[in-house]
Amino acid sequence: MIWLFYPETLILLIPAFLLAIYAQYKVRSAYAQYLRVPTQRRITAREAAEQILHSAGITNVKIETIRQPLGDHYDPRRRTLRLSAPDSTSVAAVGVAAHEAGHALQHAQGYAPLALRSAIVPVAMFGSQLAFPLFFLGLIFQAASLVNVGIILFSAAVLFTLVTLPVEFNASRRAMAALRQAGLVTEGELGAVREVLSAAALTYVASAAMAIAQLLGMLMIAGRRRS
Repeated sequence: MIWLFYPETLILLIPAFLLAIYAQYKVRSAYAQYLRVPTQRRITAREAAEQILHSAGITNVKIETIRQPLGDHYDPRRRTLRLSAPDSTSVAAVGVAAHEAGHALQHAQGYAPLALRSAIVPVAMFGSQLAFPLFFLGLIFQAASLVNVGIILFSAAVLFTLVTLPVEFNASRRAMAALRQAGLVTEGELGAVREVLSAAALTYVASAAMAIAQLLGMLMIAGRRRS
């Protein structure tokens, strides 16, 4: 790990790493806690998502099951909402389903940050895969051009994490509003949903913090090599 040869970069990376660990603990503990708490209306996660979509006039979104705990997501390319616990009546499952339905609402209404995130996905994936190999090769062979390309490519990945933040926060706000408006959960349960979604949002904040810390570390190392 090249960071170990540049101790000054650890000052940036360690806090971000600790935040990421805390965020993962927080989301898993909150989800596990409220996965055991059923909603008073006994509505399933699938039914909640369907009702939210129907209320918004969205009829072209499929709902599928994904065999991955906390792997829930909305796929805008296939207009598919995938839920890990579609038949659960728990507060956690209903809240997560509502959040993913919130992404479908964003897509249907042309929410700009979601469109931007979808557009930069290929570049971000390409950048995250090649950035560090090119950067490290540039350091080894003292090729400044490779170092710079690595930094530019990783910047695209950082941009993706930053654009993701408003997308996720907005989806959670839409979910809370939809659940309240449709009366799918009580006010007390809405507080539990907020806790689960806030914990999930923290993972995206931690991801962005880690990406920024890595980018700053790359810039520090490049600057030190040039000097």
